Amino acid sequence: MLDSISLKKLVTRLLLVVVAMFVFGFALVPIYDVMCKAFGINGKTAGQYEGEQVVDTSRQIRVQFLSTNAVDMVWGFYPKADEMVINPGAVNEMLFVAYNPTDHPMSAQAIPSIAPGEVAVYFHKTECFCFTQQVLQPGQRIEMPVRFIVDRDMPKDVKHLTLAYTLFDITARHPPVATNTGG
Repeated sequence: MLDSISLKKLVTRLLLVVVAMFVFGFALVPIYDVMCKAFGINGKTAGQYEGEQVVDTSRQIRVQFLSTNAVDMVWGFYPKADEMVINPGAVNEMLFVAYNPTDHPMSAQAIPSIAPGEVAVYFHKTECFCFTQQVLQPGQRIEMPVRFIVDRDMPKDVKHLTLAYTLFDITARHPPVATNTGG
């Protein structure tokens, strides 16, 4: 049996563990942000382009496009080109292709990421398929545009950036409505 001194020590230690867990829970978001910055991952794009749209023809930036499917996503999903060379300040467009090879309608959502993460604030999407959920009928194939501007204020030492999308199957949470494709 525990004496009163041992019981007080145990309760104190348990309370310290609870406080530490609580503090750690709040610290997760800043820790995550620091890790993303350190490893250059999960760069979120900037908002609407606010600057005067003047193209900087003296600079060229190579933009690479990547696409991946999340676990259990069976769609074909890819960019029409692996990369393009752009000028800061210019409006650019890339098409991504999605194909539903199944025999049932499916819903999907694309989540973007920019690398290196520190330049994500200079990447402005003006139109993107990632803004909405995509619904494809069985066998349907679509081309989805992303229009973007790379800010002229992006650091001059950056010559390459990557726009990556991961496509998630959200059919269970947002069931699509099948359309009658018959005559």
